[in-house]
Amino acid sequence: MLIQAAQSALLVIDVQVRLLPAMAAPDPVVANSARLMKAAARLGVPVLVTEQYPKGLGPTVADLASLAASGVTLEKNAFGCAGDPGIVAHVQSLGRRQLVLCGIESHVCVLQTAIGFRERGYDVFVAWDATSSRREADRDLAAARLRAEGVALVGTEMAMFEWLGKAGTPEFKELSVLIK
Repeated sequence: MLIQAAQSALLVIDVQVRLLPAMAAPDPVVANSARLMKAAARLGVPVLVTEQYPKGLGPTVADLASLAASGVTLEKNAFGCAGDPGIVAHVQSLGRRQLVLCGIESHVCVLQTAIGFRERGYDVFVAWDATSSRREADRDLAAARLRAEGVALVGTEMAMFEWLGKAGTPEFKELSVLIK
């Protein structure tokens, strides 16, 4: 199944100032999450940013916080977003059946969010090149578990091209600079 802009929302999970530096590969998480956020904003895909216990882990990193629309950064204590009633209600209010996820950590908050929303009937796609964990072994385990649970692992460009659907549009022309 293809990811459709009109049917999906983007969840940027816990890319926070005190957590990000501990990741095995932090730079691609920020760069690819930013690309997804820019594409989503241009294509009318709702973007939700979550923060896990921001009092301890700090706010979302500045590069991504600056791309988030006001009012869509949601605080949580549950590891998985689907375990937080406020986030679940917000996602349900969007009326979208597809979720594209990115963020950290792959094997904790991203995994639990993906499985939790999959269990709620959503089609879930994880932009794998926009995720990381502290240890690569944990990330490998997360990939295997997500696939077994019916969650699709995609790349940032895959998601963007599927949202676009075709070339030759003003959106394609504008967003192609994010792909080059």
